[in-house]
Amino acid sequence: MEPTITGFDYQRVAVTDDVSLSVAVGGSGTPIVLLHGFPETHLMWRHVATDLAADHTVICPDLRGYGDSGKPAADGPDTYAKRTMARDIVTLAKKLGHDRFALAGHDRGALVAFRAGLDHPDAITHLACLDVLPTVDMWEALHGTTAAVGFHLYLMAQPAGLPERMIAASADAFFGHFLDLWANDPEAIPGDIRAAYLRACRNAVPSIVADYRASAGIDVEHDQDDRAAGNKLTMPVTVLQQDWGAALGYEAATVWGAWSSDLRHSTVSCGHFMAEEAPTDIAEALRDLLAR
Repeated sequence: MEPTITGFDYQRVAVTDDVSLSVAVGGSGTPIVLLHGFPETHLMWRHVATDLAADHTVICPDLRGYGDSGKPAADGPDTYAKRTMARDIVTLAKKLGHDRFALAGHDRGALVAFRAGLDHPDAITHLACLDVLPTVDMWEALHGTTAAVGFHLYLMAQPAGLPERMIAASADAFFGHFLDLWANDPEAIPGDIRAAYLRACRNAVPSIVADYRASAGIDVEHDQDDRAAGNKLTMPVTVLQQDWGAALGYEAATVWGAWSSDLRHSTVSCGHFMAEEAPTDIAEALRDLLAR
């Protein structure tokens, strides 16, 4: 039996004619949507979600291409563009009865959240991004031998065919590598949750690669367009990150400050999977954001 978020109801919601998202919903009160990262599913929010559900409606979808959500074939660069995935989330929330909502994302989900904040400012009341840089800034930060930490970004940026075959040939080893390397506390991802992540990723190699490939192309173009136009996030923003800047040579708060004039940036001491490694701290940071 697959793990679930305790006390949450599960449903499928159509967000386009051919894509439905699997979503867990719990609690009551003002809404907040939580978007997962790589190589995970909505289950990464299991602790934070149950905490926030005490006084909020908490919505935890699997992103397009991940988990139990729809995985359309990438018939062009738009299929897995963060702009498309952000539109999925706004449509999902609206179908659940929420025209306005807070949005928090981790890793890949944070890139979707960032795009939603730029494209749909009237819908997003508050925004939290965990352990990423905006796509255009991420690529600019990677250079020289330090870029080896992001080898998977370069692998999945290659034309369709080879990356999918290579990853599918050793999917558990590939995805498990990141679960092992990026967690400071391996016990934060217990065996049943790890197995669920690996199953989900194993069954989604083409769509996961397509998601990453979009971030080496169309997502950069969209960020560059917004940067050139001077567009910024207009809602309160919280960013929580490890100190990647110390290793890669950038100042994260400065990078994020170019995108928001209402920013609170904090460096955290846990590993990349912070919602699982430090759930109480993350829930507290989200509550502080929602109070702004």
